[in-house]
Parts: sequence; C-alpha cells; structure tokens
Amino acid sequence: MRHLSFVLLPAALVAALIGGYFIWHLSDNVPALGRTVETGTAKVGGPFTLIDQNGAKRSSGEFRGRYMLIYFGYSSCPDVCPTTLALMADALDKLGPRAAKIVPLFITIDPERDTSAKLKPYVASFGPRFIGLTADVATIKKVAGLYGVYLKKEPLPGGNYAMDHTSVIYLMGRDGKFVGYWDDTSIGPDKLAAELHKLT
Repeated sequence: MRHLSFVLLPAALVAALIGGYFIWHLSDNVPALGRTVETGTAKVGGPFTLIDQNGAKRSSGEFRGRYMLIYFGYSSCPDVCPTTLALMADALDKLGPRAAKIVPLFITIDPERDTSAKLKPYVASFGPRFIGLTADVATIKKVAGLYGVYLKKEPLPGGNYAMDHTSVIYLMGRDGKFVGYWDDTSIGPDKLAAELHKLT
C-alpha cells in the first residue's frame, strides 16, 4: 500500500496541474472573468430584430459595415448599468471622429418595465449615439442567450424586483461577428477607447 501511494501522489499532482492549466485557459474565453478578448471566433452573437426607443423595428443586419458596441442591462439598475453606459459614452467621446463607425446598443434584460417610452429618455442621457432596444420577454431571453448573458429576476421587499445579470461590453464586427468583450469592472474609459481604436 505504501508503494501504491507513492505512485498515486505524482499522478494526482500531474492531473491537478493539467486541470489547472485548462481552467486558466478556459477563463480567457468566458465573459465576466476579468480578461479582455481582442479577437477570436467565439460563438457569441447572432441576428436579432428588436424595437428601439422610438418604437421602430431595428435589425442587427442594418448595422453591417459598422461595429456594434453592445451592453445588456436595465434602466432600473441603480449603479452598474448607468456606470457602464457612461463609461462607453466617455470612451466613444475620446475616439473623436473614429466613433462614427461604432454603434452603441443598450439591450434591456427587463422588457416588462423597459418599454420604448421608458428607454427613450434613459439612453438619451448617455448621448445621441445610443440606441435602446427592447422586445417581448421570450425574444429578449433568446437574444441574451446568443451572447451568453445570464439574467435572473430577483424579488425585492414590497413586491418590486431587481435583475441579476452578466455585465459585459461586447464588440461585434462590421460583418456582425464577435470581435471582443470587456468586463466592465476591469476597464476604464481611457483603456476602452484605446482598445476600440486598436480593434476598429
């Protein structure tokens, strides 16, 4: 038995090292783990048709030829969502004329409350570039799924609720394909502007 333990110990150590290696590399490809993906062919995104803040149908296809900078959130969010949208707005301002090739999209994960009428003043507060998008619950869940966005309704005292969700900024290319993403907690407007300048 003693000889067997000496054989098993190195084997277990090797297995742990290999497992750690794969977990470390997996984190490079999973949103919201604090790393920045610059380019790649990850299966993120897909075609969608939603309703904008003016009540008009907007298709992802109409943005071909421009980059889409996408954030999923909700207008009742007390801190993370407005902070991230302000970060995006600041970064686009820093790009100057180059920002014209990027369309910032805010896709609600709370369509029950975020109607077009509610989204209109909300996205306007971050600048005229922003487009707010909503739809019915099933459609929003489908689109969120295309981007690997986690979302869950969390009840609050008094009958209200908050939305727990992935907080990631996505960049989609001129062809509609995934280019990169940023964890909103690991990047500021200067760095985001620099990354966008490099990738677009």
